[in-house]
Amino acid sequence: MRVSMADVAAAAGVSAQTVSRVANGSPRVDPATRARVERAMSDLGYRMHRAARALRTGQTSTIGLVVSTLASVGNSRMLQAISEAAAARDYALAVVTVGERGIREAFARLRSQGVDGAVVLNEATELARDVDPPGDLHLVVVDSPPDERFSIVQTDHASGARAAVEHLLALGHGTVHHIAGPARSFAATERERGWRAALDDAGRPVPEPVRGDWTSASGHAAVAALADATAVFVANDQMALGALRAFADTGRRVPHDVAVVGFDDIVDAAEFRPPLTTVRQDFDALGARAVQALVAAIEGGAHASETVPAALIVRDSTR
Repeated sequence: MRVSMADVAAAAGVSAQTVSRVANGSPRVDPATRARVERAMSDLGYRMHRAARALRTGQTSTIGLVVSTLASVGNSRMLQAISEAAAARDYALAVVTVGERGIREAFARLRSQGVDGAVVLNEATELARDVDPPGDLHLVVVDSPPDERFSIVQTDHASGARAAVEHLLALGHGTVHHIAGPARSFAATERERGWRAALDDAGRPVPEPVRGDWTSASGHAAVAALADATAVFVANDQMALGALRAFADTGRRVPHDVAVVGFDDIVDAAEFRPPLTTVRQDFDALGARAVQALVAAIEGGAHASETVPAALIVRDSTR
């Protein structure tokens, strides 16, 4: 039997109107009462009827996710984090990828599904900045320069990169080479900026970066240009994996001959050979804060910007 609002009200000892206010996120509920109602909802397995809510509020309780690809580890991790954060707020999630017809088509597909707003991820953010987003579609963009048209949630890529470079310099390396991400990626640009700033501040030479495309294969290929490197900061862990294999292929031992640091701290980073020193992105926090900002905008809040810290995780690839 489907649990009704009346069932929750009886279990929590409140009126059905109070349950309705809690279900719809109204601030007009005492915190202790809200906690009691939410506990009753959880205990009884109550779920809001989306169609009824849409008729009453004009909102579908569905948010969209716009992404260029789900093949990269970062995007798939963000999909999971955003899906879990949306479910915790009783929102459904509709995912669209940016195909050949571009970002406008992706937005049109979301609008046809009646979403209340959308999160735009990583590589798709550049496309979103190049068009005027639909006025009736609330947007949160993950990783973007400031833009008054939407809310922004981002990792502190530059400070994470700086921590990686400072760690390598502290080990005695004269400079740090860089395998960078795509030139038009905001995250890659910020990581390169942090790398460059750390070397400049330390008065060290700044080598020409070698650019990859986030894939392990591009990281492997980049090593051919790093014959004189003793320390390398790689813009993501997948490219770092390729670099580790390339160094092994050429007989250069990590970390004895060359130290390597990645970025992201993907699930298997500790299982690389050697285990990879890397900068950890908090994907769960990014997803939760993106959904929080989007729901706030849907409910009438102002656009906001938030930056999530990144932490250096030291493992054997630099020891």
